[in-house]
Amino acid sequence: MNSLQTPHNRAHAEILQNRFGLRVAARLSAGSAELPHDISERLRATREQAIARRKQAVAVTRLRTAPASAARYGNTVALGGFSDDVLGLWGRLASTVLVIAMAVGLVTINIVQEDDRASEVAEVDTALLTDDLPPAAYSDPGFLQFLKTAPAQRTSSQ
Repeated sequence: MNSLQTPHNRAHAEILQNRFGLRVAARLSAGSAELPHDISERLRATREQAIARRKQAVAVTRLRTAPASAARYGNTVALGGFSDDVLGLWGRLASTVLVIAMAVGLVTINIVQEDDRASEVAEVDTALLTDDLPPAAYSDPGFLQFLKTAPAQRTSSQ
């Protein structure tokens, strides 16, 4: 079942709800003919209070409705209906600052990672050029691991 209701479905559900309420009210009114006068007056006052509360609830619900509309495109839903006045000047300025901060952060992360990769490659090249290795070491699959651990072992043994 689709969780999004179209205005037609909501209107239909509200009509059904109102019909049900009218049937219950008619049934209660028919049964209240045999009740004593004081009880029927209390029931009438209670019904009027319930109707007043329902009207207030509907008014509050309508006031809390978002100013956006949802448009359906296939299996996706797109929000629309927002105007530039919703955010205001400070909201737009804050959004712009956040987007710029995120872009600067991403560029900084990229630069740091490239520097780390370059320094790792430089360490391997330096170890290759300065170390005295047998020719068989260059064809060994664990050669890169050897290069990474060899400087640490040399410094601890000296």
